[in-house]
Amino acid sequence: MTGPAGKLTGLALGPEVVAALEQVLPQMAERTVAAVIAEVPAYADAFSGQMGQNVESAVRASLGAFLRLATRAQESDPAPPLSAALDGAYDLGRGEARGGRSIDALLAAYRVGARVAWRELSQTAVTAGLTGETIAQFAELVFAFIDELSASSVSGHADELATAGRVRQRHLDLLTAQLLAGESPELLRSSAELANWTVPESLTAVLLPAAQSRSVATLVRAEVLQATDELPDLDPSESWGVILFPDMDGARRPALLAMLDGRAAVIGPARPWVSARSSYLRAVRARHLAADSG
Repeated sequence: MTGPAGKLTGLALGPEVVAALEQVLPQMAERTVAAVIAEVPAYADAFSGQMGQNVESAVRASLGAFLRLATRAQESDPAPPLSAALDGAYDLGRGEARGGRSIDALLAAYRVGARVAWRELSQTAVTAGLTGETIAQFAELVFAFIDELSASSVSGHADELATAGRVRQRHLDLLTAQLLAGESPELLRSSAELANWTVPESLTAVLLPAAQSRSVATLVRAEVLQATDELPDLDPSESWGVILFPDMDGARRPALLAMLDGRAAVIGPARPWVSARSSYLRAVRARHLAADSG
């Protein structure tokens, strides 16, 4: 394996030393998981029971692959690839993102694991009579390995967030189109659930030139819905966009008017969210009247 493997090779150790290091892997994995549970609150429950045993087995396998890789004298020596451990770290990062957790807890777990693993390995290395120079090199390889795992998890976490974001945006775009088309309440509720969109009491449609609609949408909360392409009942040659603002009726409407002051906005009335098309059509009619009258 190129790349990471090249950074994790170079310890020329005797077979008896390698055997001693491999012998401490079970207790090292057990103590690593216990330390993570104790020191990283986010995993206190997640690693309990069968899940904890699975993680312990994964830690043991990863450390075993690392030892076999790190203790070969030359990069050309045969050794199992580290790709399985890195793939596992990548998948772990994606799983954390799917679970709605930030990457911070996982990186903290890696730091705790590195400390515990090195304590176990260094004690064994000292007992085996390794020189200070070799032990220092061993430490460098251990933390390089943790850096590789951390980077792989960060990549997986970011990729999952990006994928989830694109999927959610597609659902939001579909929901917006369905609202503007006046689809049935049942379909709208189903689409809102798929988009993980918090259902408001009301929606207010605002027409704006497309460039302005994009800039305005960035200034308000994430729950707004917007569309700029193929708007129904509007001349397709006109570059207009629509924003559906949740719960901007009653006492909140003046704040909406103030935010849009000075912009070429056409504001519809607030309507129950499943009737957002009614607000949109009122804004469209007002737009047509303004265009006809110049």
